[in-house]
Amino acid sequence: MEFEEKTLKPTTIYSGKILSLSRDEVSLPDGKTAIREIVHHGGGSCVLCEKNDKILFVKQYRYAYKKELLEIPAGKKNEGETPEQTALRELKEETGIVGKKAQHLFDVYPSPGYTDEVIKIYKVSEFYESESCLDDDEFLRAVWIEKSQVIQMIKNGEIKDGKTLIALLYALKLSD
Repeated sequence: MEFEEKTLKPTTIYSGKILSLSRDEVSLPDGKTAIREIVHHGGGSCVLCEKNDKILFVKQYRYAYKKELLEIPAGKKNEGETPEQTALRELKEETGIVGKKAQHLFDVYPSPGYTDEVIKIYKVSEFYESESCLDDDEFLRAVWIEKSQVIQMIKNGEIKDGKTLIALLYALKLSD
């Protein structure tokens, strides 16, 4: 790799429930050294679900932004779980939709400048409706929105979540 940076001295600054933070000294391609602060995250999955020309979203308050956001169902990968299992579990927990199988579409690096997180984007085509079973600290509402309204919401800047916007590009254009 032409521009690879080599880790010289990794230092864990924080280790929490969903992420850890390191401050690493690295060797640059020109031989100089630099510091890289990296948020380490075990990754997650999100799932695109469509029916009758509508797309399934969850409306959820996101503390970091201090506002409610519209997102496709998503969540952190549990230990021992495959990314597909994560997608199907989160879909059921958050919306009550039980998917039979999830098709992997692509992977997203949400912010490669400071995190190693990888989000796997899936699509569920065959599903049935059941009861949701939210985590104890999770408060959200599932909503189906017409594709034509979704397009307008994107244009108006009402949908801001990166993984959701990328999945919607697929749903609204690439899958035609």
